[in-house]
Amino acid sequence: MKSLIYAAITSALLLTSQTVTAQSKLLDIQHRWAEVNYTLTDDAQEQAFESLAKETQAWVDAEPNNAEAHIWLGIIKSTEAGAVGGLGALGLAKEAKASLEKALVIDPNALSGSAYASLGTLYYKVPGWPFGFGDDDEAEKLLKKALEINPQGIDSNYFYADYLYEQGKYKQALDFAKQALLAEARPERPLADAKRRDEVQALIKKANRKLSK
Repeated sequence: MKSLIYAAITSALLLTSQTVTAQSKLLDIQHRWAEVNYTLTDDAQEQAFESLAKETQAWVDAEPNNAEAHIWLGIIKSTEAGAVGGLGALGLAKEAKASLEKALVIDPNALSGSAYASLGTLYYKVPGWPFGFGDDDEAEKLLKKALEINPQGIDSNYFYADYLYEQGKYKQALDFAKQALLAEARPERPLADAKRRDEVQALIKKANRKLSK
């Protein structure tokens, strides 16, 4: 009996330790991504994204069934694509797409539906055929799914607002951008929150300018 109790306790402690380690890894990746994305520029930013992508790939390799790891690899690859630009960006965007699609297979609700939001953003940012896989209809479907899962989130509302703005739907874009500003703060991600709010405010100003014409 004692051996069974000991085995159960040991198993529980091991699972707890693994969960804590995964959460610690997630927070580290999130913090470093924000620093790279918002505080670095040019070659320094590209190199930092590449390094962070390699480290996150190692996390994916170590935990292939961890949807959060796949999501963050996709986010890093997609933002790296934006930093790189040119022909190299499309290859990175395709890699990001594959990572996010894998995350959806594992757990579509992971990180409050972040895979849907990030994948939807890729679909409207990337050029369409014959150059890329961009598809505005697919983008809208994915972004709406992200909102279903996380209707009050800053990212889900901002990305959909940005999509609507790009479609010329300025009033709707303004409504969702304002909703994004009402999102609760994420105390574990202060830099990302602050910069995202700056982006939301900039989008609101752009939408208001369009509506005032």
